[in-house]
Amino acid sequence: MATYLYRLGKLSFQRRKLVLTLWLALIAALGVGAFTLSGPTSDSFSIPGTEAQQAQDLLAERFPQAGAGGAQARVVFAAPEGTKLTDAANKAAIEETVAELRTGGQVVNVSDPLEGAVNPAGTVGYATVSYKVQADELTAADREAVLDALGTGRDAGLTAEAGGDAMQEPGEQGAGEVIGFGVAAIVLLITFGSLVAAGLPLLTALLGVGAAIAGVQIVSGFVGLSSTTPTLALMLGLAVAIDYALFIVSRYRHEIARGRTGVEAAGYAVGTAGSAVTFAGLTVVIALAALAVVNIPFLTQMGLAAAGAVVIAVFIALTLLPAMLGFAGDRIVSKRSRTRDPESAGSAGRRWAALVTRRPALTVAVAVLGLLVIAIPALDLRLGLPGDGTMAADTTQRKAYDLLSDGFGAGFNGPLIVVVDAAAGADPKAAADTIGALPDVAAVSPAILNPAGDTAIIQVVPASAPDSEATVGLVTAIRDLDQPLSVTGTTAVSIDISDRMGAALIPYLAVIVILAFLLLTLLFRSVLVPLKAILGFLLSVAATFGAVVAVFQWGWLSGLLGVAETGPIVSLIPVLLIGIVFGLAMDYEVFLVSRMREEHVHGAESKQAVVNGFSHGARVVTAAAIIMISVFSGFILADDTIIKSIGFALAAAILLDAFVVRMTLVPAVMTLLGRRAWWLPRWLDRVLPDVDVEGDKLRATPEPQAPVREPVPIG
Repeated sequence: MATYLYRLGKLSFQRRKLVLTLWLALIAALGVGAFTLSGPTSDSFSIPGTEAQQAQDLLAERFPQAGAGGAQARVVFAAPEGTKLTDAANKAAIEETVAELRTGGQVVNVSDPLEGAVNPAGTVGYATVSYKVQADELTAADREAVLDALGTGRDAGLTAEAGGDAMQEPGEQGAGEVIGFGVAAIVLLITFGSLVAAGLPLLTALLGVGAAIAGVQIVSGFVGLSSTTPTLALMLGLAVAIDYALFIVSRYRHEIARGRTGVEAAGYAVGTAGSAVTFAGLTVVIALAALAVVNIPFLTQMGLAAAGAVVIAVFIALTLLPAMLGFAGDRIVSKRSRTRDPESAGSAGRRWAALVTRRPALTVAVAVLGLLVIAIPALDLRLGLPGDGTMAADTTQRKAYDLLSDGFGAGFNGPLIVVVDAAAGADPKAAADTIGALPDVAAVSPAILNPAGDTAIIQVVPASAPDSEATVGLVTAIRDLDQPLSVTGTTAVSIDISDRMGAALIPYLAVIVILAFLLLTLLFRSVLVPLKAILGFLLSVAATFGAVVAVFQWGWLSGLLGVAETGPIVSLIPVLLIGIVFGLAMDYEVFLVSRMREEHVHGAESKQAVVNGFSHGARVVTAAAIIMISVFSGFILADDTIIKSIGFALAAAILLDAFVVRMTLVPAVMTLLGRRAWWLPRWLDRVLPDVDVEGDKLRATPEPQAPVREPVPIG
């Protein structure tokens, strides 16, 4: 492989005008296609195979009137202290507010809270605002109309707040990426000391991400996609594109400093670092494409879109980047680098590697013990979906949630919808009576039959909060009844998604671990190196789960991080965390260990190969990790607890994996293993093709003469 990539790098460098023209033409064509062929996206999603989804499908078929499908807002009123909502002044204020709500452009109906929607004390009531479109189709003006109506009630002395899916504003995309792009520019400038060298990874990353997003838009014109589909492609596409370009540019500069010509340096950089980039990209693609194992359509779409972005990033790194290096010429190397010994560039990494390998057993023991201690809270991991109850305390959605909980009970915010299949012989009235006798039931509504009389719905209000273990037990108890019925509703959907995510973790891990093990075995021609890489990843993920549970579920450091409400961890986080971190962790593993193997194959003693290889790769991995940590840490500043938890989880995972596992455990373990690290059974050695990631076949290329360096003045 190194030989073919060497030729590709030289060809791209020599024919740089043609390569650049072809890439620009392709990106322009994708851009035109995106503008002309893109289709609408949707925020709705289905979870095939779950009982909640089956119940929704049955309602859509037999009782469409019950789940009109439009968005809903719940406007909550609370009377001033010492009064009731039925008092004349309060009643008039409610009627005026409801009348204003009915003037909304997309509003179908607004219920009157004074007609059966007031708590027994008469202090809290609510109006349900129904819309003719789904939540993702509502505009900012529609939500603003609700807030204006709340002002009418507040001016009259009432407490008025609003929640529900209609009040959920679409997330702002792009802020994190802009911050990350700025941080990346600063880190790259510090790393390379040259504006041109720092700019090339950013430029190629922008072109790659643009091509990937345009491709997603084109696909949306033929296949219905979720609105979240481009998000992961944008974030990961930018991350890996910068990482891959950083690795190749760093190797190119190293070869230039050793005295190679530009074309030879480009060929050698793509032949060696490009081989590592290719395999690193394959591991990321495996992790992302394997999201299909979870069997949740929008996650599958996100994974495949991001995998496509990674593939584009690899091709750009192998072809467009060496062409751009040709255009850059000598400007790719700073003046300081031209007079510096190339072997001194990794002096800080060399000192750290020497320290770690001096007492490798102690280093391994301390690092592993520390990660295991951090992972302990993960034993209490609970999963759930976000709702109004997890929003910041000062939002109107959270205030509405709290008012309803105080006025009607903790379970009122998460009613269960029981769908009774009367056509299969079920008695809806008997089912309601049976459910009413179950523990933790606060209220059961009478069964409502559809016009055909073959399907009924029963609303059940739990006595406990939607995310409590008691409510989970109630859903299970209803489903265990020996009757043809099913349970749906927001709470049941959340429970089913959490169960699906939890059950998918082990199969998902197994798929990516097995495939990555095979790929890394082929890459490094070793059994122990891939095993070490995967065990290190599992340690860092376990520690990350522990840190997330400690902060967002137990409340540790919640004040420092601004966590207003603790609770179950968002169901999507574990799977997304595993996919994203596995890909980036294997990037760092390949970047570091490929240089160690290169030193080993070229004759260095085992420990010296570790130190030399680490010193060459440490600067690149450090820069890449700092960029990622900075990007993800920016989301910790968000007010929304969900965004905050995702940002914290990803930042903590990269911090632990890059600096504790890859840059501490890896050199220590490699030192302990010595030459055994590269052990491969003879039969497997004969079977596996030699991909030559270390560029051994390129040794036939004449070694450059050491460049003549001008003396550096002292003092």
